[in-house]
Amino acid sequence: MKLTVKPLKQKDAGRGLAAIDRRSMKELDVENGDYVVIEGKSQGRAVARVWPGYPEDEGRGVVRIDGQLRQEAGVGIDDKVTIDKADVKPATSVTIALPQNLQIRGNISPHIRDKLSGQAITQGQNVPFGFGLMGMGSGQSIPLKVADTDPEGTVVVTDSTEINISERPAEEIAAGAGGGSGGDGAPSVAYEDIGGLEGELEQVREMIELPMRHPELFSRLGIDPPKGVLLHGPPGTGKTLMAKAVANEIDAHFRTISGPEIMSKYYGESEEQLREVFEEAEQNAPAIVFIDELDSIAPKREEAGGDVERRVVAQLLSLMDGLESRGDVTVIGATNRVDAIDPALRRPGRFDREIEIGVPDREGRLEIMQVHTRGMPLQDGVDLEEYADNTHGFVGADLENLAKESAMNALRRIRPEIDLESEEIPADVLDSLQVTERDFKEALKGIEPSALREVFVEVPDVSWDQVGGLEDTKERLRETIQWPLEYPEVFESLDMQAAKGVLMYGPPGTGKTLMAKAVANEADSNFISIKGPELLSKWVGESEKGVREVFSKARENAPTVVFFDEIDSIATERGRGSGGGTQVSERVVSQLLTELDGLEELEDVVVIATSNRPDLIDSALLRPGRLDRHVHVPVPDESARKAIFEVHTRNKPLADDVDLDDLASRTEGYVGADIEAVAREASMAASREFIRSVDPEDIGESVGNVRVSAEHFDHALEEVTPSVTEETKERYDEIEEQFDSAEPGADEPEQIGRTFQ
Repeated sequence: MKLTVKPLKQKDAGRGLAAIDRRSMKELDVENGDYVVIEGKSQGRAVARVWPGYPEDEGRGVVRIDGQLRQEAGVGIDDKVTIDKADVKPATSVTIALPQNLQIRGNISPHIRDKLSGQAITQGQNVPFGFGLMGMGSGQSIPLKVADTDPEGTVVVTDSTEINISERPAEEIAAGAGGGSGGDGAPSVAYEDIGGLEGELEQVREMIELPMRHPELFSRLGIDPPKGVLLHGPPGTGKTLMAKAVANEIDAHFRTISGPEIMSKYYGESEEQLREVFEEAEQNAPAIVFIDELDSIAPKREEAGGDVERRVVAQLLSLMDGLESRGDVTVIGATNRVDAIDPALRRPGRFDREIEIGVPDREGRLEIMQVHTRGMPLQDGVDLEEYADNTHGFVGADLENLAKESAMNALRRIRPEIDLESEEIPADVLDSLQVTERDFKEALKGIEPSALREVFVEVPDVSWDQVGGLEDTKERLRETIQWPLEYPEVFESLDMQAAKGVLMYGPPGTGKTLMAKAVANEADSNFISIKGPELLSKWVGESEKGVREVFSKARENAPTVVFFDEIDSIATERGRGSGGGTQVSERVVSQLLTELDGLEELEDVVVIATSNRPDLIDSALLRPGRLDRHVHVPVPDESARKAIFEVHTRNKPLADDVDLDDLASRTEGYVGADIEAVAREASMAASREFIRSVDPEDIGESVGNVRVSAEHFDHALEEVTPSVTEETKERYDEIEEQFDSAEPGADEPEQIGRTFQ
């Protein structure tokens, strides 16, 4: 039966599986767990275990196999292969040769049998084998050589198969006769080793693989095939890895240029080295020339500091699009500074397509985690989906680091059992190694996401139940921020745009910042916190650049909550007063306006701003489409004060005479910060009284008896006075009325301003 080859899903790679849809399985008369022979055009042959196909493949006539099986069968993706039912005998014994550099003491045979159980193997075949954590990076595996099998031919390893370890290392054993092509071990990078970039990988394949495999298609259409692909995106997202995978899968000659290595101080030598690379590629066509860190050798010529850079750019332009054709040579460039590259390179005929390799989303992060934990002995309780949910802003390199650090944590646990002087590792230690949930949690604490490094603030761990009272305010924030991120389909069906931003205003200490933290946590978003004045700089243009970078990072890592604390310090009314400071502030306001409501759309980015002086904020920022929700965080009423007291006394040992209802009624005018101070001062009074009445050596024994009593709270209320006067409260109430009733317009801030004068 003829089927088309497609790549296997990341989580199933490395297990010798062939995923075939149920209709094809029925025609072949095979069931789940049977074995099939896969034969390509070039006499390649591989044996795989049948696995039910994915639902999306039903009726498409495809077989999904991983890079190892594709290499053995000598086929690439989208090639046709012949599939036959295989008669595979169970192996009585198998002899395995280990690599020379792998030193293990003790009986490792059961470990190998468990890993290979159910796999079809042939003499001379290389089998990728994950030894968990010993000397290996995450997701890596060691190729073991199958030295001998009994009976001969393709056999399947069962629980009763005897595994023997060859005395000769794998390097000395030549591939024996048999079905598998053997090859040079597992491919260095296959498509299954790349997670979260399915769409981008498809584009790269279309640009590179199709012209090299089927040039006749382009001849028939009367067009030249694409000549170059520029991959750009943040560091660590997989640009270089993708180039390696494509070169490996299409079996093309691959030449890498690491930008700075061709630069020379001698006149003309840099250009000569570049010419030599392209000449070598032409002689070995089809070939791929991969230029890593392209911005280092091809910067904008008008901005390039030296003459060498300008000459190298000119040489690269003529090589990519000169009078001489460069034949079957495709150039892949990779950079994380795409705007720094000379514009002459970024036109069709040179780099025909620019593909952004962005920060992975939740599904992408899960795929990447599956790749890097594939060879890892994970404990049953480890839920990779949970880590995919909690790793906002993590790129592929960060997730690889997370897996590696988790493995190192597991290694540290068993290090005392390993004799570091010995050259060999006991096999039973290998068997006992497991990566646990705790290892992952510890590793997560020490890793900062690369994509948010300059502006990253960890998602706060403040939840709604830590915010006392303010139920109406909470509800408005939920509607404005959480709902659009959680229920986008509702907004889409109603053709409704989510609010761009929220301004929370109210007297100091009412809990504005606390609520912003809670909403970021509850919305399960990235959180970028900007303290207003830190954006201001004495250098012209630096402040606006800071605003641009914040919003650029927010777009790249959406969904994101951008939090501006004390926004009145950077977004004051334009046209008031004169002097350098005001001009900087005016430019920052203009930049904020264009970011919030400019030509570039803000997708899944919400701005929260807080201020206790809304009268100072520029009117243009407060109109609909920018900070279009104005939420008053009021001075708490009696029921809210009781709720706040409950939050701040939740874990305190209170005496029976403490009445929170009474305290709430006596604290008129107190805001959340005042109530927190009252609770702290009462606790301090209790601790002062206790420490003075007990001998220092008895404190440890009698500390369980200490209680915070009503008397301590009375003392605290004398010490802490309310920070909001009745007059201030009335002013904010007036502002709320004006925000609710006034039509948005130029005169609105003047009305608000008069309230404060």
